[in-house]
Amino acid sequence: MRKTSKKYSGTTVEGVDVEKGKLDTSAFKSMVNRVVKDYPNIKVVGTTLRGVKTALVNDWSAIMWYDGTFYDGPSYPNLEIEDRVGGGDGFASGFAYGFLNGAAPQDCVNLGVAHGALLMSTRGDTSQITLEELVHIAGGGSARIKR
Repeated sequence: MRKTSKKYSGTTVEGVDVEKGKLDTSAFKSMVNRVVKDYPNIKVVGTTLRGVKTALVNDWSAIMWYDGTFYDGPSYPNLEIEDRVGGGDGFASGFAYGFLNGAAPQDCVNLGVAHGALLMSTRGDTSQITLEELVHIAGGGSARIKR
């Protein structure tokens, strides 16, 4: 396995396997720790984790640092991708929605991961899901249609 480094927002993440798409969360947590040390006014950091298996199948998750604590988002292994454009934006909007509505940190990262996953499983770079669907998935529910 060829380990390399990858840059995210100008900060290097060591130990990322760019050929096999495997992501080591400890490498990203180390990068976040360096960022918050260098920029002590930062209050929250979130980053998506994508293991690209094929163009249509990815592992998907995220981590968040808030007030000195890391929160791991839910993991969606083998997520079937319809259109990956907007996955990061979907994460950011679900993440921000949680904070703006007073959700607990773990719920914020869960909302972000779920929204990014749902967004990538539909065509286009905007979400067409309801808040009820998002909250259901973020809370650990299945993607089964609810009527």
